[in-house]
Amino acid sequence: MNVNINSDVNDAALQHEVGARGAVVKGNKPIDQLEAANRFIAAQAHEKMHDNRLWDLRKKRDAQMHLIPEWEELRQLASDIKEHTLDHLAHYLEMFEKNAKDNGIHVHWAQNAEECNSIAIELMKKRQTKILVKSKSMLGEECGLRKAVEKEGINVIETDLGERIQQLDNEDPSHVVVPAVHKSRTDVSRVFTRTLGAQAGNNDIHYLAETQRETNRPLILKAEAGMTGGNFLVAETGAVVVCTNEGNADLSANTPGMHIVTVGIEKIVPGLEHLAVFIRLLSRSALGSPITQYTSYFRGPRHHGGEMHVILVDNTRSTRLADKKFKAGLKCIRCGACMNTCPVFRRSGGLSYGSTYAGPIGLILSPGYNAHKFRNLPFASTLNGSCSNVCPVKINIHEQIFEWRETLAEKGELSLAKRILMQAAGKILGNPVLYRAAIKNADRALKYLPHFIVYNNLNKWGKQRDLPPAPKETFHSWYEKNYLKKESVNE
Repeated sequence: MNVNINSDVNDAALQHEVGARGAVVKGNKPIDQLEAANRFIAAQAHEKMHDNRLWDLRKKRDAQMHLIPEWEELRQLASDIKEHTLDHLAHYLEMFEKNAKDNGIHVHWAQNAEECNSIAIELMKKRQTKILVKSKSMLGEECGLRKAVEKEGINVIETDLGERIQQLDNEDPSHVVVPAVHKSRTDVSRVFTRTLGAQAGNNDIHYLAETQRETNRPLILKAEAGMTGGNFLVAETGAVVVCTNEGNADLSANTPGMHIVTVGIEKIVPGLEHLAVFIRLLSRSALGSPITQYTSYFRGPRHHGGEMHVILVDNTRSTRLADKKFKAGLKCIRCGACMNTCPVFRRSGGLSYGSTYAGPIGLILSPGYNAHKFRNLPFASTLNGSCSNVCPVKINIHEQIFEWRETLAEKGELSLAKRILMQAAGKILGNPVLYRAAIKNADRALKYLPHFIVYNNLNKWGKQRDLPPAPKETFHSWYEKNYLKKESVNE
């Protein structure tokens, strides 16, 4: 699906403001999402633009929801289908493999990212590939596939507009559906001027889209191989279904002689009747549109002599499947609805998470890949539950975020400050006498202690806002004065 580069809010401010880059990634060191989010927020015009764009998608999603009386029944049905499929995953994957092979598709199995990349590279080498045209694929981002292929001297061209913008700007996608949603049209103009020779200062959206099209199409015609992801795999027919709004997946799949599909094993659905449920939900949840412009159904090589390969990738999915706490995350259909509604994501930007999967869904997926590196992400949430309310497959996202907080604490993955505060809070909250004494002393402290003592590095909440004034009395003291004493007198 494409990036939204419609007219920007406060365009004059955006032209003079440079948007923040993403989180600083240092090997296995924990990602500091807060620091990156603060830089994103500091670019105020960009932050407001980002917030408005995503909230607009949320409103469009709600409008579509209200047009379908059976919307909640569809969500429940989709959730039930996913639950059933995950419970019988091996059966449906074997069914898909058999039917896909009968269609002339070559099926490969990859246990992890390295195997996925290795299989894809070997296929391209056999075809003497110099140019690979690639449609958008979150699985490809997850596996670091583009970088691995480029190391082999193969030129990888992203054909999705948003992905191409991010590739040319040497940035990762910031959203699973709209990869460059954090960029203004002026930002895109600067990128295209620097990399594609576009006219400097021309930020007309039609001109920018045409510039990308004119530079990409010749490369698509020259490419020896094309690659797509897969939104769904249909077990009963052995087909791959890809949903886009630009038609770039069709060009990538059909123009070169070889089509490679990289897809996670959880994307399987039993049959066409089940596929129809998800097609009704996907674009409505993602963009607030009834359906994508192109819902492409690839069932085999396009012509005689052509090749189609499907690489089924595990990459920790089997481990999640066996984990009752986090199994539900495998239901995700990558619609991005949870991102569009999340107040934290809308105001901090997807790149601040330092992970392939950002926003609420990223908070429950990323720690499963690397608990240490992404240990801070589950705390980048208000737990308001809006993400769960809009999820088309009814994943209990906010509950899983809370579960990850508990799991990370059990693994010893809390920062030193969090450990100290949690241990102190546990002792105080677990003892009513200590709790009431602490409340009284805290009230006095807020009134009389110097600012630098109350607002320090341990008070993360106070970095963003002032603490409210202390109440004149606590509820317990009020209740004791007005009710408990009266009850004792009456007795």
